[in-house]
Amino acid sequence: MLSFIFRRILWAIPVLWIVATLTFLMMHLVPGGPFDREKKLPPEIKANIEAKYHLNKPIITQYGLYLKGLLRGDLGPSYKYLGRTVNDVIADTLPVSIQLGALALLIALTLGLAAGMASGAFAQTPWDKLSMFFATAGISIPNFVLGAFLILVFSHHLKIFPPALWEDARSVVLPAFALALAPAAYIARLTRSSVLEEKHRDYVRTARAKGLPEARILFGHILKNAIAPVVTILGPLAATLVTGSFVIEFIFSVPGMGKFFITAVTNRDYPLIMGVTLVYALLIVVCNLVVDVFYTLIDPRINLG
Repeated sequence: MLSFIFRRILWAIPVLWIVATLTFLMMHLVPGGPFDREKKLPPEIKANIEAKYHLNKPIITQYGLYLKGLLRGDLGPSYKYLGRTVNDVIADTLPVSIQLGALALLIALTLGLAAGMASGAFAQTPWDKLSMFFATAGISIPNFVLGAFLILVFSHHLKIFPPALWEDARSVVLPAFALALAPAAYIARLTRSSVLEEKHRDYVRTARAKGLPEARILFGHILKNAIAPVVTILGPLAATLVTGSFVIEFIFSVPGMGKFFITAVTNRDYPLIMGVTLVYALLIVVCNLVVDVFYTLIDPRINLG
């Protein structure tokens, strides 16, 4: 297993380099510059600013300086937040995005597994049809529509939760549920299909022939095998919940990386855009590696070597 982890880490290096290179090229191919405004700056001031950030140098020189900074762990200065580096912004916002994504993942797993197991165990019953109806609705409704609906109902009408900001435990509930509903619906449908497939396996018929209770068969035998497909998608899903919370963080004014990424795009803050993109790529690589290792714990037949 250690050799597998080491190989994956080595493979992550060229992947991150490709992401960094493509992001750098895309930022410099976009028309306009980071200091172009509706009200144009005086040429002397603009020239001084571009010289300060090395924007007056050839693109190959800028690329070399960028890679040199990456090797030192320096993502460069922010063009928008003067006096702060991209490292500072990410250090302040990444923990918030990870907290929101982790809570959303926990909610999605809890709701999705519970609904999927119940639907699979009681297939073709009213509960199964009701669960799948809500699962289909959860996949179909965009999270920004759901976020606005939750704010309208639970903040403005019922006044149970605050509509925005990130101040206490109550502030986390609405954005976490808005982010978790679609993954929960997907997990529920996947779990249901897996449970229905496992119910017809030989080991289940053998367990029933031995007289084991249905609850023990479901949770002691079927669940362990039915959860394997869910574990397979946990890596991309966890990364998606952390990296795909742009709109939710913006709607609920959550001070996470997603909100700062949107403002960085609108402000053409190139170093911040490139830094956040690189961090997101790193999170996806790490999440997939953790899931691959965890997969061996639930299925000893898998050999990572």
